[in-house]
Amino acid sequence: MKKYSIQITTSAANDMENIYDYISVSLQTPDTAMSQYDRIADAMMSLEMMPNRMKVMDSAPKYSSDLRRMLVDNHSIFFIIQNDTVIVTKVLYSAADIQNRLQ
Repeated sequence: MKKYSIQITTSAANDMENIYDYISVSLQTPDTAMSQYDRIADAMMSLEMMPNRMKVMDSAPKYSSDLRRMLVDNHSIFFIIQNDTVIVTKVLYSAADIQNRLQ
């Protein structure tokens, strides 16, 4: 079975840090923040195998038709597949206005 490498953009890494900070500081639950961070990171790493199991999104203007979405709890991991690499572009809270935030 083909194994893909995972590349996390600066934007996606910043998103992860912001999620952790919000849960840890604003909600004052650092243990929950670490657990959520770990679940998202583990899900990203699972994309090494069969990342195309996630369907291409119907509308994704910035990334044309290549953008895919993986749900993890209340968050969405957005990524594209290029050759043998999965590029994680954004990690967003799923209840947010995703279409505008992806632009």
